[in-house]
Amino acid sequence: MEMLNKEVKDATQKKFNEEMEEKVTLLLFTQESSRLVVPDHLKGQECLFCKETKELVNKVSSLSDKIELIVYDFVSDKEKAEEFNIDKIPAVLVQGEEDLGIRFFGIPSGYEYTSFIEAILDASKGKTGLNQKTKDALQTIDKDIHIQVFVTPTCPYCTTAVRLGHQFALESPHIKADMVESTEFPHLAQKYNVFGVPKTIINETHSVEGAVPEETFLEHVLKSLNT
Repeated sequence: MEMLNKEVKDATQKKFNEEMEEKVTLLLFTQESSRLVVPDHLKGQECLFCKETKELVNKVSSLSDKIELIVYDFVSDKEKAEEFNIDKIPAVLVQGEEDLGIRFFGIPSGYEYTSFIEAILDASKGKTGLNQKTKDALQTIDKDIHIQVFVTPTCPYCTTAVRLGHQFALESPHIKADMVESTEFPHLAQKYNVFGVPKTIINETHSVEGAVPEETFLEHVLKSLNT
């Protein structure tokens, strides 16, 4: 099955040509299904979409000479996985000159393809479209924050939450934000009681149901610092 049809590829390439500024590096953590080794804590959660994710990321990276793709094996490159705190696959990190805290766990397909492309563009520009009040508030954060946004590829509202999480990460060195595809990681969906998407988990203690405005998302992130 063709991961990207000609219309989508042409539109993506046009967007890259018009908007990309600096080089972006994509780190893909994956495994070949023929030699898949699953850590004990992930038994039963094999990487069903590693092959498709690699194909998708390969095609996207080929659409601009400003995108470099580096592929790591989850097991044989264990030290790299540990360096970036990668505990599940497929995983894609979007980096500028440094690690920006932007992660995709699971294939960024369906509506999340847009989130993926926009994250690449943000990383290339080194800035976001967040309002200045939000940026100023994020600059005051001095504690680590981990944002996990649970999604499905067919959810039209999930991109709003994913985009906010990734933009917050780009604006603050203390924030890491993950898109987590719920159906690929059912053990996590069960752990966090994800019965509908998007659902955002902040620092394991704070949850946000649904897609909320930027100001509300910021309020939840700041509140999580005190819980």
